[in-house]
Amino acid sequence: MVVCDQSVSKAQYRKQQEEEEKEEEEKEEKEEQENKEAKKSDDDDDDNAMEEEEKEESGSKGNIVLVTEGPAIPNPWGKRLVSAWSISLVGAIVTLVTLCTVWPDPYLDVLKFLPDGIGVTFEVTALAICCAVPLGLITGLGRVARNPVINLAASTYVEIIRGIPLLVQIFYIYYALSKFLQVSSLTSAVVAISFCYGAYMGEVFRAGIMAIPKEQTEAARSLGFNRFQTMFYVVLPQAWRTILPPVGNECIAMLKDTSLVSVMAMPDLMQRGRSFAAKTYLYFETYTIVALIYLIITLILSKCVSIMEHKLNYYDRKK
Repeated sequence: MVVCDQSVSKAQYRKQQEEEEKEEEEKEEKEEQENKEAKKSDDDDDDNAMEEEEKEESGSKGNIVLVTEGPAIPNPWGKRLVSAWSISLVGAIVTLVTLCTVWPDPYLDVLKFLPDGIGVTFEVTALAICCAVPLGLITGLGRVARNPVINLAASTYVEIIRGIPLLVQIFYIYYALSKFLQVSSLTSAVVAISFCYGAYMGEVFRAGIMAIPKEQTEAARSLGFNRFQTMFYVVLPQAWRTILPPVGNECIAMLKDTSLVSVMAMPDLMQRGRSFAAKTYLYFETYTIVALIYLIITLILSKCVSIMEHKLNYYDRKK
């Protein structure tokens, strides 16, 4: 009987241990499940917070993109009818029409005297842009080149040109260099503006190229692209979206700085205004019309830059 009782007690003890072990296992499984659910809820909260921040950032975008010079480039995603760009453009046009309608003498007379100068201004600006953009691209590529000679030449050009005011460059090319080489006022204006803004655009291109992750270059090289193909087929197409807004801004500033070529007696918009004011002594009326015309032209150009940027960001809008 004693042996039987001992065997029974051992069996009960084992059964009790098994039950305790089973309870501990169930308890551990329950704790693991609770931890997984808590972690999942935290991840969901983080995702929701990130989505809310993105919505706030997208919703907090203003109706304009601020730039350093020139008018503000309008945001193409802004759907409001009233914006800084529209207020400025409509206000300038309404002011110009009102002045010429209510006081045709002298405002309308000034406006009739300026069209020839507007054409010259556009001519100088277009030629300078066609020269400055390629020069800026070459300078930017030189600034990121591994060849020390090319890099040094590009850096020296940038440092020298940026250190000399544009007006001084115009005087130097047109008057100082005339001792050795006779050039027309149009050529001098285009060369001076192109060399000046080519240096600034070179820094814009350099920054845009360096903004592209190195992984893009490494991936292109792993596919067998050489350096030329990598730069022109992979890096520059991606960098152009970053480069376009500041380059467009430089072009707008370039248009405004064409007013400096009037010192060479070029019949641009500013020179035509100065000539009319010198004849009639109506300085307030003349320069008011000139300022309104410059404002209208720069606002239209800023809209063109905005449309181009909108086209380049087509695939981003589809995401």
